[in-house]
Amino acid sequence: MTPFANPGTLERSQGFRVAAMLGALLLLLGAVGIAGADTIQDVRERGTLKCGVNGEVPGLSYRDEDGRWSGLDVDFCRAVAAAVLDDPDAVELVALTPEERLGALRGGAVDVLARNTTWTGQRDIAEGASFVGVLYYDGQGFMVPRKTDTLSTLALNGAKVCAISGTTSIDNAKRYFTRHRMALELILHPDLAAAAEAYLAGKCDALTTDRSQLHALRSTLEQPAAQRILPEVISKEPLGPAVRDGDARWFDLVRWTLFTLIEAEELGIETGNVAAAKNRAESDRVRALLDLEGTTASVLGIEPAWGYRVIRAVGNYGELFERNLGPASGLDIKRGLNALWSAGGLMYAPPAR
Repeated sequence: MTPFANPGTLERSQGFRVAAMLGALLLLLGAVGIAGADTIQDVRERGTLKCGVNGEVPGLSYRDEDGRWSGLDVDFCRAVAAAVLDDPDAVELVALTPEERLGALRGGAVDVLARNTTWTGQRDIAEGASFVGVLYYDGQGFMVPRKTDTLSTLALNGAKVCAISGTTSIDNAKRYFTRHRMALELILHPDLAAAAEAYLAGKCDALTTDRSQLHALRSTLEQPAAQRILPEVISKEPLGPAVRDGDARWFDLVRWTLFTLIEAEELGIETGNVAAAKNRAESDRVRALLDLEGTTASVLGIEPAWGYRVIRAVGNYGELFERNLGPASGLDIKRGLNALWSAGGLMYAPPAR
């Protein structure tokens, strides 16, 4: 000990060194666990993909009275299962609430989360989730009874607004009303069904959530025309599939499944012509997209031609949108931002080659 050393200071210094050593050890153990993660192998050995979804939103993920599933998110789960297992039906769909979803992903209850979840920095960085891309560009809106003649959110000063707890809708609404110097009373509910029930019972003046959910809810009502979705979009809600942090191969496979769907639409490859495209493909771009040489499959540890399997099973992104959200679905949601970049939208995939 030096002549001027304070014993308390020395103890604190030693404590800091011990804490630093323990922190380094924990990081090392975490890195070992991460390095050992192999979701692709787990899914292949299990023979099924566990996919977290919502289950209450027609057009995104919905289970009807007969137990049949449909929706954009559901089709994405099927696409991943086709890539890994060559069987789009080898999917266990797990309905999750907003509060459950990220914990279920972190804890391994699901392999991938495709539950209309907004990609935010906090979720991506601090909550153990890695978002692979954007499956649907959404935005928050408001629905009101048409009989009120309310035509704008700016007419909602002092309104009681039903919202879903555990979602970005809460802070978005608070910021929007504060910015426009309007009073707001938020009434929170655990899920869309509860919020919708309260709204329809007249317990709140408006219902706020992602516009896709508002369109979906309205389509299920006995009198859809009695509800008006206001024109303002108050937030950015990029909805994207997510996987657990620390498994690079799984992240790559799920991300490139999404890119395959988008790139296939750009190339005009769809369910009806993908077999012919496989048999006649000469361009490097198409052969790489379908993985006909097995180049990416060998790195991922799956069977070759996985891009072909994805498109054969569910089609391209345009087909998914049309049957789940477009005119064919009954929702008639316009492509808007979800159109290809070449058609004025934001859907853009890096080339596979």
